Amino acid sequence: MSTVAAAYPLGAGTTLAELAHDPHPRLALLRESEPVSWLPELDGWLVTRRDLALTVMRDASTFTVDDPRFSTAQVVGPSMLSLDGARHTRHREPFTAPFRPREVHDGFASFIEEETGRLVTALRPAGAAELRRAFAGPLAVAVVTHALGLTGTTPATVLAWYDAIVRSVSDITAGHTAGAAGTAAYAELRAAVEATVADRDAASLLVSAAGRLTVPEVASNAAVLMFGGIETTESMITNALLHLLRHPGQLALVQADMGLLDGAIEESLRLEPGAAVVDRYATRDTVLGTAEIRAGDLVTVSLTGANRDPEVFPDPDRFDVRRENARLQLAFAHGPHYCLAAHLVRLETRIALHHLLDRLPSLRLDPDRPTAPHGLVFRKPPTLHARWDLGTS
Repeated sequence: MSTVAAAYPLGAGTTLAELAHDPHPRLALLRESEPVSWLPELDGWLVTRRDLALTVMRDASTFTVDDPRFSTAQVVGPSMLSLDGARHTRHREPFTAPFRPREVHDGFASFIEEETGRLVTALRPAGAAELRRAFAGPLAVAVVTHALGLTGTTPATVLAWYDAIVRSVSDITAGHTAGAAGTAAYAELRAAVEATVADRDAASLLVSAAGRLTVPEVASNAAVLMFGGIETTESMITNALLHLLRHPGQLALVQADMGLLDGAIEESLRLEPGAAVVDRYATRDTVLGTAEIRAGDLVTVSLTGANRDPEVFPDPDRFDVRRENARLQLAFAHGPHYCLAAHLVRLETRIALHHLLDRLPSLRLDPDRPTAPHGLVFRKPPTLHARWDLGTS
């Protein structure tokens, strides 16, 4: 591929470390000059322009997820995340009903309110906390545990499984050999799914799905839902809170009009999607933009790059809670693999931020412990240390 690399000098000079640390300047250069670029370190193509990203995600027959190299499938097996066409539909449809907008509100809002209130009440007397793992993570885990209805499983166990599976997927994506922990965690999850499905009286999404899928298929999709539900929600809450606290003027607008909170969430998703990239594999020789892609090539869509396309989002690096078209962001992907639980994670994030801003007076970043989003595939601050005044609210 040396000839290909020579045709894409910006891609040849792009490192995965740079994309993990601070990708935005490099993505802007690529988007302007090489919107479909060959990256030797990725051993694949990187797509950074929004219109081209949509082309890839909409065309599952040309750009598929169904490939042995797909990292998540290597850990948990085939699922709705790693299949296309009729097989994808068969795996996804048994799980769709609870995640429609009305069903999400009716089925989850009161639980999320209660769990969020409990977490904030426990945190408030300290006047300071690391809010990613003391708040965003526990909330996400509690909701996923509630949604899946796994028999005899605690949020702490689910979190341990999630951590191990995420590490394995991230290692594979970065080209490393995954350790045994992810495989062991998935085996435990699968056993819990089997026990839940065997308990036909359990009020579980998994039991209803087992009427249409085999138990191993239910387990694979449960892992994907757990993985996505925790990762996406933890990232959304943490990134949105970081954006608001970094921009006091925008925070003041939201506090004066909580109707702007949804706009703040969408704008945060645009600026820093929790899942920075999605991978596809070319099923045939094709042309994307000016790039000649060969069958079998890895085609990685940078959701982060597409979300800052200045052709769609003027002044794209600015955080603007009043941005009128922020919902055009692609943080939940697009096409047949659009995030199944997008309505749920939006609801979680809205309730979470409302409680934090309402009940933690003068909430602010800890100036002694600065932070920033980080990650090649999944982007969020490693920590989010905050302080607040000890009021009476």
